[in-house]
Amino acid sequence: MNSNKRPEAMKRITTPALAQTFIDEQVEAVRAQVGNKKVLLALSGGVDSSVVAALLVKAIGDRLFCVHVNHGLLRKGEPEMVIKVFKEELGANLIYVDAVDRFLDKLAGVDDPETKRKIIGKEFIDVFAEEARKLDGVEFLGQGTIYPDITESKGVKAHHNVGGLPEDLQFELVEPVKLLYKDEVRVVGKELGLPDRMVYRQPFPGPGLGVRCTGAITRDRLDALREADAICREEIDKLEEKPWQYFITVPDFKSTGIKYVKGEDGQEEGQRYMGWSAFITSVNTIHQLTAESVQLPWETLCTIRDRITAEVDGINRVLWDFSNKPVATIEFE
Repeated sequence: MNSNKRPEAMKRITTPALAQTFIDEQVEAVRAQVGNKKVLLALSGGVDSSVVAALLVKAIGDRLFCVHVNHGLLRKGEPEMVIKVFKEELGANLIYVDAVDRFLDKLAGVDDPETKRKIIGKEFIDVFAEEARKLDGVEFLGQGTIYPDITESKGVKAHHNVGGLPEDLQFELVEPVKLLYKDEVRVVGKELGLPDRMVYRQPFPGPGLGVRCTGAITRDRLDALREADAICREEIDKLEEKPWQYFITVPDFKSTGIKYVKGEDGQEEGQRYMGWSAFITSVNTIHQLTAESVQLPWETLCTIRDRITAEVDGINRVLWDFSNKPVATIEFE
């Protein structure tokens, strides 16, 4: 499939059999395109890049080099999942880069949302380019472009940073799923053997938790956000009918709370303290241009509230954001 236009006669990939046929076709196409050369891939752990990585491992084996950059803005357990699936289970050449301090140091004291996004994007490109220059013989760049990226973004998937690579790192693109929709990519991922947690991973903004830890990011508030978000997703995942997307945002302001500590007489007494608020967002949407808030069961909301305030240091208040888009946006920043 060399065209950027999806053929009208192309069947929707809805079954394992159709997914396997697609995989077989793309394995042959990748081998024909790449030959005996090497391919480099920025592996975020998202659905699209993960499916492309698994497909390329199947097609060219150890001639694929995956770079996973941990910038400290991923959700709880995601870097560990990438290492487990691709390095330990699939045997991929995985280059893991711990760049947490590098990113967070650059973001310290920066509260403007657009400036934060630019810092995160530029730093990712710099880290990826540094790792790319350490490898010899790489002529191709694997990319998780899917069909909506082509129709809505003129073919450039911005969070994979292809357009921003330095002049000496202009590779030929390998885009095996570029004519698929997101639901089709998931079917292919299942057929490739990727775990459900990765295949059905919720949409996640390019800057990661950087836009959900609003204002100037601090490490303690970021850690609190990561823990609270994990609790929120764990509890909502138990529901039979789940919203399209659900997550926690921890804004940069504090409110008064009460914590109970033992006094000199051994009795517990309440002490006032200032803590952060955690906002629960749960929405349904088709194309993300509009979104409707989803009412969560009261019992679930109470469980999330009780667990976050009991288990996460620094958070003393849990709120439910039931705004629609428009007037609000899905993300706070």
